[in-house]
Amino acid sequence: MASHKTIITCAVTGAGAYTDKMKAVPVTPIQIADECMSAAAAGAAICHIHVRDLDHGGTSMDLDLYREVVGLLRARGTDLVLNLTTGAGARYIPSVEDPLKPGPGSTLATPEVRVRHVIELRPEICSLDIATMNFGAHSILNTPTHLREMGAAIRAAGVKPELEVFDIGHIDLAKNLIAEGVLEEPPFFQICLGVPGGSPATPEALLALKQFLPKNAIWGGFGVGASSFPMVAQCVLAGGHARVGLEDNLYMSRGVLASGNAQLVERAVHIVAMLGGAIASPSEAREMLGLSGATEVSDVVRF
Repeated sequence: MASHKTIITCAVTGAGAYTDKMKAVPVTPIQIADECMSAAAAGAAICHIHVRDLDHGGTSMDLDLYREVVGLLRARGTDLVLNLTTGAGARYIPSVEDPLKPGPGSTLATPEVRVRHVIELRPEICSLDIATMNFGAHSILNTPTHLREMGAAIRAAGVKPELEVFDIGHIDLAKNLIAEGVLEEPPFFQICLGVPGGSPATPEALLALKQFLPKNAIWGGFGVGASSFPMVAQCVLAGGHARVGLEDNLYMSRGVLASGNAQLVERAVHIVAMLGGAIASPSEAREMLGLSGATEVSDVVRF
């Protein structure tokens, strides 16, 4: 049985290619803001936010879109903890003619570009992928040098990084960055399972990664696709927090698409309750994570 309150994070939209199956996935800033509010009403304490290109629905790094989403949410006075991604800008697809050059679909960008929305908008949390790996059909590149630059800027902005790890080696690198003072303590880890190229979404993999986390780490986890709901239960039983959302999973059950993020959050809340646990409110999540607000603009690292 669960013995602690569980923080539910909802990843409302993600960065994957938009398809006909994704009619419930929000694209415009107002759709994304609406989905965040619905997820919060269903029990999510944190919403993890990407923005999407308004023309084709695919991934975007447009600062104006982030401004609009965050502005809409703050204008509504929500207590929700905002978590902006910095994952966009890591994709690398080598050119067929010359693998040293990026091919179509590559988004690899500088650390400055990848964190500029975080520096300006100051969410309480932002994701930081501690991973260079195959990621489905492409690769993502997060070199130690880039991570040090991004981590320093995030820390100076007063934002807490959510350290996304997909394998044990990523945890080891994160520990080194913590020891160097690039990343603050106590760290907040997100164990990401089931992505092709990363660790599988199994209880054995979850427990294996968990045992390598720093002793003082706060952690959550998730599985993609059909493993989403089973991994909610596994994370809670292992003493962690949980993430669901249309970024990770489009379905309520085989062949049955979710109507929106709120439906996924409601299922996660039900799973936690069935295990004897309780859901953390946004204010309780802030206390657990030690969120303390932003620093002055003058203190932020400039590239």
